[in-house]
Amino acid sequence: MGLLDMLGLGNKSESIQEFVAKGAVIIDVRSNGEYAFGHIKGSKNIPLDTIAFKIQEIKKLNKPVIACCRSGMRSAQATSILKQNGIEVINGGGWESLQSKL
Repeated sequence: MGLLDMLGLGNKSESIQEFVAKGAVIIDVRSNGEYAFGHIKGSKNIPLDTIAFKIQEIKKLNKPVIACCRSGMRSAQATSILKQNGIEVINGGGWESLQSKL
């Protein structure tokens, strides 16, 4: 496993499709304001600065998670936090790029 994989930034195309096939929920970790200007339909907005407080709520969804943001950096941080809490998660990167892969 390379450094990019550990950060959740490795080859995502196949894994994203695998997560979608498993019914994954998309969590957009941008601010509420950024999310309001555009987002993936059906995604949930949980800003990065609040995600650690929403772990139980996310676990209750009982689904794998695809995290996204604007460029992939905040979603990489969110992916790390969620993985540390036992949530099956992948970094989907920037939301516009992710949307084109769905």
